[in-house]
Amino acid sequence: MYLKNSKIIVIKIGSSLLIDNKMRIRQKWLSEFTKDIKNFINQNKKIIIVSSGAIALGCKKLNINKKNLKLDKSQAVASVGQIELMNLFNKTFNSKKINISQILLTLEDTEQRRRAINAKRTINNLFDLGFVPIVNENDSIATSEIKYGDNDRLASRVAQISGADCLILLSDVDGLYTKNPKIYKDAVLIKKIKNIDDNIEKVANKSIGIHGTGGMKTKIDAAKICQLSGCIMAIANGLSLRPIKKILEKNNCTWFLTEISKLDARKKWIISSISPKGEIIIDDGAIGALKRGKSLLAAGIKKVNGKFNKGDHIKILDVNMIECARGLSSFASDEILKIKGQHSDKIKELLGYVAKSEVVHKDDMVEV
Repeated sequence: MYLKNSKIIVIKIGSSLLIDNKMRIRQKWLSEFTKDIKNFINQNKKIIIVSSGAIALGCKKLNINKKNLKLDKSQAVASVGQIELMNLFNKTFNSKKINISQILLTLEDTEQRRRAINAKRTINNLFDLGFVPIVNENDSIATSEIKYGDNDRLASRVAQISGADCLILLSDVDGLYTKNPKIYKDAVLIKKIKNIDDNIEKVANKSIGIHGTGGMKTKIDAAKICQLSGCIMAIANGLSLRPIKKILEKNNCTWFLTEISKLDARKKWIISSISPKGEIIIDDGAIGALKRGKSLLAAGIKKVNGKFNKGDHIKILDVNMIECARGLSSFASDEILKIKGQHSDKIKELLGYVAKSEVVHKDDMVEV
């Protein structure tokens, strides 16, 4: 069983598991879930919990309807709800003598390498201290431009950064079905997925729960990040009591399997980027060079899309606009516009200062 061999496990809890459709806290569920976590701890497994629910609990506290919230108001509501959420966890986990901590992350915290490494160090230190980190998006300061918007992808990025072996997305569905099971009676649960192809993409629906902000599409996006990171992932129904125990006993869920990733931690982080800042379109000659493990030079660049800075994540596309690699740019987009199509020895002359010869160095690039 996949869970038995996992040493670091990330568990994502959806809002609908903590709060029912009548805005009542599901205290019994959380108390039983805590037993699952205690069981893992007794097996010397390291656990990270990514929990939704801050805005939902804030709405409950303030008696506000979430559907009518605008972004600026939701930030304030999240600030109120985050305290409610952590108080709920603290009280419940304390009863089982489990120490918890809080980590609030924004999209930029995981997209910038230095900040991602700091997050990993914090998580590792909390493990050493015997604490379970509880992670949430920092909704009180996140804007629509720098926001995950769903905890499925955030959880997958946390799994990648922490070097987790397994991510479990607990939601209100059993997993991924061949059809929407709420509409079609002949829908069949898909138990194992090795490759996320076009058929899997089509099956993923965009249904949204009463409290949640993600549907099956965000879970598939999360699975892609996990597979690239060498981390297995499960989509499972968490509504029943002791949901982890149920997975272990009945395995009634969808597992996204992965081959052992040969990428190092830095390249896993690059390929798992959620929001590349721009695109570089390159010619066939440059494509061939990349396939031979070479760096991307200015001579092979045909076009630049978007505005980005030195060090930003970018996509590298062929002339048919098909993505072939991702990387960290050694130049800003304005600089690349000046040097594209030119030989590397002309860069100093064109820019007026000494710069790197590689637009994207091979060590900063991963083929897709």
